[in-house]
Amino acid sequence: MTEAEIRAALRDCYDPEIPCNIVDLGLLQSIAIQPDLEAPGAGIPGVPQKHCVAITLIPTSPTEAAEAQLTAQIVNRLAGLETVSKATVTILHTPPWTPQNITPSGRKILGLDGNPALVQIR
Repeated sequence: MTEAEIRAALRDCYDPEIPCNIVDLGLLQSIAIQPDLEAPGAGIPGVPQKHCVAITLIPTSPTEAAEAQLTAQIVNRLAGLETVSKATVTILHTPPWTPQNITPSGRKILGLDGNPALVQIR
């Protein structure tokens, strides 16, 4: 289980207000992955190691509804991975999210690059 695998899975989770995934919007602040030694089958040869994943993110909109939707999406998406036994999400409000957090891929998804009529976010 790697951070890259978690990021790839979280590209299926979208911000409630901006039509882009949470990875390319730059919402993720940290991803911590720890082996779950208490998971069913832990230590049994041939049984895949399970992991606890802790996600920390900054929402684009600090409303309870948006935070609940983001948390539910992340927990449900990671529950679909065979090697994840538990996922937790921590929402941070500082520093606030800004458009400068958007990745180059996110800018492309949102149509912010290559369109001279739109303000470029750098």
